[in-house]
Amino acid sequence: MYSLNQDLFNHLYSFSRTSQYLVLIAAFIAFPVAWFAMYNWLKGFAYRINIQWWVFILAGILALLIALMTVSFQSIRAATANPVKSLRTE
Repeated sequence: MYSLNQDLFNHLYSFSRTSQYLVLIAAFIAFPVAWFAMYNWLKGFAYRINIQWWVFILAGILALLIALMTVSFQSIRAATANPVKSLRTE
């Protein structure tokens, strides 16, 4: 049974969109903090390396993919579950 009579695609889209916004907000907060911490930690070494921008992009894409897969799996499982069976066990 789908919530508010949504079909499965709309159900997945609404949950995925919300979770993606949260992951993007978290990434925009975490990336400058992580860059600052890594920069200060790495400047103490004799052989220094520069922190590349693509590392943060890759981490953001990976976080979005993990969140999307998790939310999609849980949404499909909840949408296709039998509500009578879950009410019986309560």
